[in-house]
Amino acid sequence: MPFASRPFSVISLFCGAGGLDLGFEAAGFETRVAVEMDPDAVATVRHNRAWPLVAHDIHSKEASSQSLLKKAGLRQGDADMLIGGPPCQPFSKSGYWASGDARRLADPRASTLAAYLRVLRDTLPKAFLLENVPGIAFTSKDEGLAFLRTEIEKINLEVGCDYTFRSALLRAVEYGVPQDRHRVFIIGHREGKEFSFPAPTHGADTTADLVDSALQPVLTAWDAIGDLEHDDDRSLRVTGKWASLLPSIPEGLNYLHHTNRGNGLPLFGWRRRYWSFLLKLAKARPSWTIAAQPGPAIGPFHWRNRRLSGRELCRLQTFPDDYIVLGPLRAIQKQLGNAVPSALAERLALEIRCQLFGDVEARSLAPSLIPKRKELIPSPEPIARVPPEFLEMVGSHEAHPGTGKGYRASLRSTGAGETKLL
Repeated sequence: MPFASRPFSVISLFCGAGGLDLGFEAAGFETRVAVEMDPDAVATVRHNRAWPLVAHDIHSKEASSQSLLKKAGLRQGDADMLIGGPPCQPFSKSGYWASGDARRLADPRASTLAAYLRVLRDTLPKAFLLENVPGIAFTSKDEGLAFLRTEIEKINLEVGCDYTFRSALLRAVEYGVPQDRHRVFIIGHREGKEFSFPAPTHGADTTADLVDSALQPVLTAWDAIGDLEHDDDRSLRVTGKWASLLPSIPEGLNYLHHTNRGNGLPLFGWRRRYWSFLLKLAKARPSWTIAAQPGPAIGPFHWRNRRLSGRELCRLQTFPDDYIVLGPLRAIQKQLGNAVPSALAERLALEIRCQLFGDVEARSLAPSLIPKRKELIPSPEPIARVPPEFLEMVGSHEAHPGTGKGYRASLRSTGAGETKLL
């Protein structure tokens, strides 16, 4: 891939395992300094790349803006890009569904947004990219997005620059990622250039009639991991109360198969559990979103009724094949579940090169991290009978009453303590 005469320089915050950085690297950018405090992610980055790494909390003196500039060998205003995805727990969708709200800006963990803005204000990069979960921009719950916009306007007034602010909710599967993952991206330029997010390149359905469309069919889980050998590592075995029920669920479905609206036995109430409960991949469809800290019954699981291996998780997140994520499976899952799909980051980085840095040739470059499509997708795996120990659950089960009306919300309204969704 041809690049500009010099790599574009990047300051990376909340680097994690490197999903954003790897995408920008593939598009001709160079991480000059990265900040990450998680020990497993730090070990992963150091094992794979020689990026100057600050392994400290973003609020520490070691991660002060001046320290970052010094470690990167840059002065204020020199960096081409500031990138990062501040931790997203305060804007999680799961808490909103369960109880009708989340702490959001009132959550102390939301201080990472202010830390990102502090580095933006002090280093004044030519452009910036901030990534977060869709919950930061929920309708009537977008105070996180409004906070960022307001604070960037303050930076413009204080230092006399003209950072723009363009945001979009992108669906990774529409850009060649074999995973249906939604994320909000905010991109701005110091000198007032407006960024236009790229149009989707892939359709939403592999079976859609795309003859009259410029879109390609979406890539599937089989495209991503079908060539990997079956992994029978004991660490991938599903454990816990529901493990033996998983083989009775067809590919691409979850526990809803066993409700009165599914085709299985009525074992559960409709939408009484999280979507990813007993969720299984389908060979012929993209993967569901990879979770960072799934419980023992939370998927997506492999179609062979086991957990996904570290290599499979890397493939679904479009990390380069030579990139090794370190740690036990739980640590690998956390690192990759928190990452941005690298192919999506690469697509945005190429557009940034073109639109914000005047490198018009970048638009004609094909992203290198999108997996190659496989010609033949095998038939779905056969399903098993429901084990006898679950037959006593067959019966009528109440459906979930709706957003904000779950068990935790009703308990809170009556003064009872919080409990997990059943």
